[in-house]
Order: sequence, then C-alpha cells, then structure tokens
Amino acid sequence: MPPFIPPWPLRHGLSMTLYMALVAHRTWQRGLNLGPVPYQNQIFIGQGDTPIFGRWAAPPRAKGTLIATYGITGSLENQWLLDILGRKAYQQGYGVVVFDWRGHGKTAELSATLTSDGIYEGQDYLALAARAKALGCPPPYWLVGYSLSGQLALWAGHAAMHLPSAAALTRADIGGVAVVCPNLDANRSLRYLTATALGRQLEQAISRELRRMAQRLHQAHPDQIDLAAIARAHSIWTFDQELVIPRLGFASVADYYAYSSPLTFMADLNLPVLIVYAADDPLFDPALIPELEDICQANPYLRLVLTPQGGHVGYYSSKLGQRLSQDPDPWWAWNRVLGWIAGQS
Repeated sequence: MPPFIPPWPLRHGLSMTLYMALVAHRTWQRGLNLGPVPYQNQIFIGQGDTPIFGRWAAPPRAKGTLIATYGITGSLENQWLLDILGRKAYQQGYGVVVFDWRGHGKTAELSATLTSDGIYEGQDYLALAARAKALGCPPPYWLVGYSLSGQLALWAGHAAMHLPSAAALTRADIGGVAVVCPNLDANRSLRYLTATALGRQLEQAISRELRRMAQRLHQAHPDQIDLAAIARAHSIWTFDQELVIPRLGFASVADYYAYSSPLTFMADLNLPVLIVYAADDPLFDPALIPELEDICQANPYLRLVLTPQGGHVGYYSSKLGQRLSQDPDPWWAWNRVLGWIAGQS
C-alpha cells in the first residue's frame, strides 16, 4: 500500500488526534466533492430482539454492501467520519448500512440495552446484514469499524465463523472485515492512557460523553437506568462497572475487558481482515503492537497495515501524500479500506 504522509503540523499522533477531534469536524466537506447518500431509515432487529436504528442505501447494481458504525460515543447525527465512508462507498458502487449501536443515538431511544464492546454487537452486524439482504443490499457484506467499533467489527467477523447453516445469511455472504485503529485490549490501553496527565484529560473527556449518553438513556427509560449509578460513573472504568457489567454477568471490569478483547480470537479468524493501525496512536498502549504483528504474521487471513504515523483514526493525508497515493481527497485510511475491498473481489 502507498505510504501515509501527514501534513507537517500533524506528524505526531497527538496533534493528528486533536486535529481530528477539534478541527476536522468543521472542515471535512471542503475536501470531499461528494453529495450525501440517499439513505432510508430502518429499524433492524439485533441479537436478543434488540431494536437497532439504522440507515441504508443501495445504488443500482451494487457490487456489495458495507455495514459500519462509529466509536465509543456519538450518534449517526454527528459522526462525520462515518459519513465520509458512506459517501465514498456509495459513489464507488457499494450499498451502505450505518447504524446507532447499542446505547447510542436513536437505538438508545428504542431500547435501554447497554453496550457490550462487541460480545453482542458482533451478532448485531450480522443481523443487519441479513435484513439488508432482504431490503435489496446485496452481498458480499463488508463489516467495517474504527476505534471501538473496530472492536465490534472484529467480533462480527468472529460471529460470522459460526453462522447456522439454516440462517438467512450464509458464510459465503460475508466478504470480510476492515478496521481502522481498533481497540484491541482495554485493560492495557486504559492503564496506558491514564498514566499521564494529558491522557487522563482525554479519558475524562470520553467519560463525560459516556455520562451524557447514560443520562439520555435514563430520560428515555427512567425505570431501567439508575441515576445514582450514572453519578458514580466518573471514568470509563467506573461507567462499565456501574452500568455495563452487572447486566452482562461479569465479576469485574477487568474480566469483562479481558473477555471482550479481540486479541483472544484474532488468530482463529478465517475470513479476510484488514487492520489499519498507527504506531503513534496516543490512546492505545504501543506494547500491543508486537503482539498484533505476531498474530497477523501467523494468520494468512489477516492483513496488517502498520504505519509509523496516523494518530487515533486520523490519517489526514498531505497534498504530497495524496499525489503519491493517487487519492482524490485526504482521507487516506478510507481510501485504503475501499481499495482493499475492491481488491478482494
């Protein structure tokens, strides 16, 4: 794959990550000459009969369908990076299904079911694919995610290996998984993130968004979400401790994180998987990288694109980088994902 070359002010992972969080959400449309996708709203039924709000669109004679969601916080109304992926995929002839995952956006209005970091969301991806097939979004289905939703998409790949033979969706319908900067081990990365003052500030910013998400859940489902538990959730760890693991049956947050870590099953995945990962991602422990490399080298189904730079789901390319990659815009990671998907056909 062509190298990723960032603009010089964004050569460090933290500056790239902050640029994406504080600037790019206001400017992204300037470098993307693509109109909105003509989505239709749809309520899908996920694992355990959980209603999942999503949107879908399929161009004439679509050559496959991407199914994707976003990271730890947000909703379809404000996830511009997912919007970019949808526009680019649709323009290239793919159907697109995007959704508010458990606890988020309009899905949170439909159900008080909280997140499970992929344990059930992986099956939600496949349930959406099966329904999308009936709606006219054709296979193969490409399960896509970034940051925490990269973890969810990897769980979807794991679930795809165990589809019942009589299911509406077959293993042959699944093209593969593509993830950008996925969360791979929350135990280690949270310790790494909170070991510095700046990391703790980033963690607290995420925690505040999680509390807002829980408060919106309480407003929609006051009898099922405890306000006192929300008040005790002052960090990512305590959010999961107070609100998530009691419903999932884990004895501790550490056990939950260990079980949900994709590193536990990636060596066994037997479908095409692309992992785009930045060595300077400031949110994840760099000590994970050698382990990730070993897993990917031992499994021929896994393609790891490890870049020295890129930050956390940044990959905003310089003009030089765009010329070398022959990209129409600065969104290097999405261009690599779509190029890889096209190459699997």
